[in-house]
Formats: sequence, C-alpha cells, structure tokens
Amino acid sequence: MLSDPIGLVWLLAIALVTFGVSAVATYVLSRGLVPFLRILDHPNARSLHAIPVPRTGGVAVIVAIAVGLSLAEIASDLPPAMGWLLAAAAPIAIISLLDDWRGVPVRARLVAQLGSAILLVIAGLSWNGPWLPGNSLTPPPWLAPVLMVLFIVWMINLYNFMDGMDGLAGGMAVFGFGALALLGWQNGNVPYLLVNGIFCASALGFLTGNFPPARIFLGDLGSALLGLLAAVMILWGTRAGVMGFWTGALAFSPFIVDATWTLLSRATRGERLWEAHRSHHYQRLVLAGWSRRRVLARAYLLMAAAAACAVAAPRLHGSEQWMLLAGWAMIYWLAHLRVEHSVRTASGIAR
Repeated sequence: MLSDPIGLVWLLAIALVTFGVSAVATYVLSRGLVPFLRILDHPNARSLHAIPVPRTGGVAVIVAIAVGLSLAEIASDLPPAMGWLLAAAAPIAIISLLDDWRGVPVRARLVAQLGSAILLVIAGLSWNGPWLPGNSLTPPPWLAPVLMVLFIVWMINLYNFMDGMDGLAGGMAVFGFGALALLGWQNGNVPYLLVNGIFCASALGFLTGNFPPARIFLGDLGSALLGLLAAVMILWGTRAGVMGFWTGALAFSPFIVDATWTLLSRATRGERLWEAHRSHHYQRLVLAGWSRRRVLARAYLLMAAAAACAVAAPRLHGSEQWMLLAGWAMIYWLAHLRVEHSVRTASGIAR
C-alpha cells in the first residue's frame, strides 16, 4: 500500500477527513452549539487562564478518531487489537467526561485507569522489546505486565498534568504521533502508520481552536485519552518491532521528562502530589513573565527535535543511540537550568 499511488491517496484522504472533522467539531464545541456539552473550565490554583473556557475539546478528538478509524478499516484491515483498545478507552472516556462535568474522586479515576490497563494486558498487548539501545534490558516475562500497567497509568496521568497551557498537549500529540507514524512508514507497517496518522490529524484539527488565546481546552477527557493512546502506541510499536521502547518514549519525552521531574521534585519537598499546582517548567516560565506564545514556540522546537531524533534513531548504531540518549539528557538538564535562571531573574526584578 505504501508504494501504491492509490494507497497513498487513501492515506492522505483519511488524514484530511480526520483533520476536517476534528476542526469542525472543535469549532462547534468552542461556540457552545451543543447544549448538553457546554462544560466550562473555570480558573483555579493550577490554571494559567483568567476566564472560563469550554473544556470539551476531547469530544472533538474522539469524534475525529472514530471517523478516521472507520475509514481506515475500509482502506486496510486494522488489527483485532484495535477493538480491545476501544474497549479499554471507553471507561477512561466515560469517567473523564464525568470529571469534566461534575468532578470525580481521584480513587475512582485511578480504578478506571488500572482497569483499562489490565484489560489491555489481558488482550495480549505485551512488552517484549528492548527498553534501551542495543536490544538491552528486555523486561522479564513476569515483570513486563506489571511495568505495562504502571506505564499506561502514568502516561494517562502525566498527559493530564501537562495539559495546562494553550496549544501544549495538542502540539505534543501532533509531534509524538506524527513521529510514530513516520516510524511505521519506515518499517512498512501500514496499520501502525494509519492509526498514528489518524491520531496526529485529529490533534492537529483540535489545535485550530486551541492556539493561544485558546477558545477551547481538551479537558480531562481529551488529555486522558491522548495519554492512553500514546502509551499503547509506544508499546504496540515495540511489540511489532517498529522501534525500541526508548525510541517511542523519546518522541513523547518533552512531556514524560517534565511531568516525571516535577512529580519527583514535589515528592522530595513533601507536597501532596494529587493537589493542583503550577510547578511544571512551562508553568514556571509563564509565571516568570514569558508570554504563552513564547513558551509554546520553545516547546514546539523541543518537541520537533525529539520527534526528529526518534524517527532517525532506529537507523543509528548502538553506540550512536546511546550518544543520542546522553545528548538528550544534557538538553533537558540545560533546559531545566534555563527555567531556573528565568525564575530567579523574575524574582529579583519583582523584589
């Protein structure tokens, strides 16, 4: 299909339709044209916005993905595992929409997330690829399911944590899923290319209403769904031999690193991890006086670079892959120092 002109036209057509459906649905929901979906995000201690904004962008993403997957099934049979993915996404979507509407206890959300992750393990999604470059550190069979569940639950939550600024979570989805789609294309894996391309196009359509100043937010529904899909696509790609686990994680590393770093930092300070905060690097830059567009531009450069390196990684030798990882560790450390400098400078000016 990848070398067939008709097949390529199908791929582009599906992507364009998915983008269009997402953009139209985003516009409709941002205008409050669907009465029972008029759910507003009111500013709180974690927010960077000052006025209520609709938080139903996740609905637009889901609708677009549903249309795209339906078209993909016509163009090329999708793996049976996609049915399991949809089944696992259902409880996440339901409880997240309820959380957007009236609020749901943390424990209830965690139970739904664990249930979805365990369902995917039962369905046969396995972690049988290398963690790190050089086909090293493949998880033992008895440990892999536990790590999978923890990884899926963490990705769902970290995506929610990072969804706190206009254009950020949608942009990460575009670059992250776009990178995975290109990896599928390089590997000749058509279903993997199709599915990730659909996720990328749906996120891109949502961004038409989410760039600063945003007219609509993803909400917990959208962020939890994208986190789940990111985790599953990384694990699927690892199992299918499209890439190593670390390569897929690199594509989403701007979110993974920031959220994990912030969680560990707050834990060492004895803070309550489930409470709202504004400690993420992007939030601290905004509070230090950076405009949202400036922060977003820097974030997109980081996301684009991580995605490009993830796409190039499988063609590198083992030693080069280790050098790539070391380089990214240095990049993130320097980025952290830059944020600290900006915060200290802003504090000095304020005094």
